Amino acid sequence: MKELSQDLQSFITHEPTYNAYNPFAQQDAMSFTGSSQPISDFCAFALKHCNAGAAVGAAYLLRDHLARGGKLFVTLAGAMSSFQVGRMLAELIRRGKVHGISSTAANFEESLYRYVAHSHYRYIPRYTELTPAQEDELRRAGYRRITDTFLPEEESVRIMEPHLAKMWRDAMKKGESYLPHEYFFRLFSEKLIKPDPAGDPRNCWALAAWEKGVHVVIPGFEDSTMGNIFASYSYAGSLKAKDDEHIDVSVMKSGISYMHTMYDWYHSHAQEPGIGFLQLGGGIAGDFPICVVPSLKHDLRLGDVRDWANFTEIGSSPMSFGSYSGAGGKEKITWDKLSVDSQYTIIQSDATIVFPLIAAILLEL
Repeated sequence: MKELSQDLQSFITHEPTYNAYNPFAQQDAMSFTGSSQPISDFCAFALKHCNAGAAVGAAYLLRDHLARGGKLFVTLAGAMSSFQVGRMLAELIRRGKVHGISSTAANFEESLYRYVAHSHYRYIPRYTELTPAQEDELRRAGYRRITDTFLPEEESVRIMEPHLAKMWRDAMKKGESYLPHEYFFRLFSEKLIKPDPAGDPRNCWALAAWEKGVHVVIPGFEDSTMGNIFASYSYAGSLKAKDDEHIDVSVMKSGISYMHTMYDWYHSHAQEPGIGFLQLGGGIAGDFPICVVPSLKHDLRLGDVRDWANFTEIGSSPMSFGSYSGAGGKEKITWDKLSVDSQYTIIQSDATIVFPLIAAILLEL
């Protein structure tokens, strides 16, 4: 081979290396007999290149970050809770590997729906073959489809609504106001709901977060099912029937209040080695909390704010003109969310596949 320039040579390695961390050299033989972490070792052995290599490299980077006393913030987009992300996320929370979570409000409530109605969920693996007429038949039968999963509305949403509505009424009478997730957490603390006997409550990440006191933000409450229901209760316009109950909108704190909680939480946890950011999917779940750093710097004008220590995004959205999802990590440097020293990885893949592998490595399985 011909000699390369020094600049180009610095990008090239003899072994696959991602995120300036190389777990791959640790496992070069297809033999895991007696290993205390066979899944992690297998991943390091077999998943060496492209998105697979990036995923393993990011996982070992996060594992090292946690071992050095760092914190981890996870964001959940899409319908990850309906797709049972809690099976791994709840265990990460219980083991002290996750310290903060941003979830779309819909994703958050779906974790509780799984908790009360797991056995009522149904699945249709060949969902791509459904015709519009069949989709309408499912609608009329009350089957609310999320890709390959049907959410049982009557056994979940309608079970919780009376309890939450009573909390909203009581808050209005007392002149109180709470964040959306605080009302949901009272379903646990006041023992108002019970787990589905056929399910496993340990798979509910919302329950684990409540038990461990993990910092939670759920932006976009108005876009969730229960947010829509609250909107109907609090609506006072001409379309509302005169005999319909009205609950004042002031009982529900807004997304601005969530940013206030992020200010305090981030500032008190960002000391060295900092906070890692693991984003599953795109959208507001990730966009909202990552902005806390530039807001602390430029809006609150704090002089010494540490950037996110590292950034890992798992998403299927390609980088494109005019689309924020899929944008490379280095773009976030220009917005003061990451620094030149922050490590970042974009994994172009399906989070339902990649996240369990990352979780297994973080759990040292």
